[in-house]
Amino acid sequence: MSTGASMTAITGLYVALAERIAARLGRPRVRALHLPPASAAKEAEFCALELEDGSIGFSFLKLGATEALLRARPDAGALAGMEAAALARGYAGSDPAAKALGFAAINALSQQLFSRAHWTPPATDDSLGEIEPGSGEHIGMIGLFRPLLAQVNASGARLTVLELRPELAGERETYRVTLDPAGLATCDKVLSTCSVMLNDTLDDVLAACRNARHIAIVGPTAGCVPDPLFDRGVDSIGGRRVVDAEGFLDAFRHGRKWGAFAGKYVIARQDYPGVDHLLESIG
Repeated sequence: MSTGASMTAITGLYVALAERIAARLGRPRVRALHLPPASAAKEAEFCALELEDGSIGFSFLKLGATEALLRARPDAGALAGMEAAALARGYAGSDPAAKALGFAAINALSQQLFSRAHWTPPATDDSLGEIEPGSGEHIGMIGLFRPLLAQVNASGARLTVLELRPELAGERETYRVTLDPAGLATCDKVLSTCSVMLNDTLDDVLAACRNARHIAIVGPTAGCVPDPLFDRGVDSIGGRRVVDAEGFLDAFRHGRKWGAFAGKYVIARQDYPGVDHLLESIG
């Protein structure tokens, strides 16, 4: 893990990177912010920021007061024409709504960079970020991914889940939920939700699982270029990229499942060319 990167807030690193990317792309602007219908469904957990070229970046809404604050913002529906880099600056601030919008802008700029550089993140059906749990291994999960429990349990691995919600703590039949990050110290591999990028817990989490052989950050919100994360010791990120914008937006606006219109991918450290190479590849 890079000591220099650890001394600088990840938010500041990503805002600076967004400025670089935006400058190389010609200062892309926002077409629209899409908010899902108010719902408890999984499909309504994210907002989607669309740039004028059709690139789309996600951000997680169900974190504290983020959704309520974002829906209450007087400018939430009037972002069209704003430079994406200007919106990205909010990621380094303390306002949850501005932070969420900023990260969505960083993700959208990253997706546009991938397209303009003619580089496509490797598609996969693997929701575990290529951690490949094995029998006898100790797997850490940051945030309770209920849909992924069966995959980890089927591998024969032991599972410890780190959560912030006290009501979830305790022993279960096939896993343990703890509120103490020290519970990750003996994990061989760790899978984290991308919410650690929005609640300012990333560095604490990475310090807690420093003995892990493989750390993956996954989720639709993990749509950013991975360079600052790789510098911090993350091994892979698993995100989603919209492959059918028309179908996605129709499903998203109506609160329907939209996974079929947004393909899963995993970027592994050893397979990634680096942001400098991508920037140089733009014609």
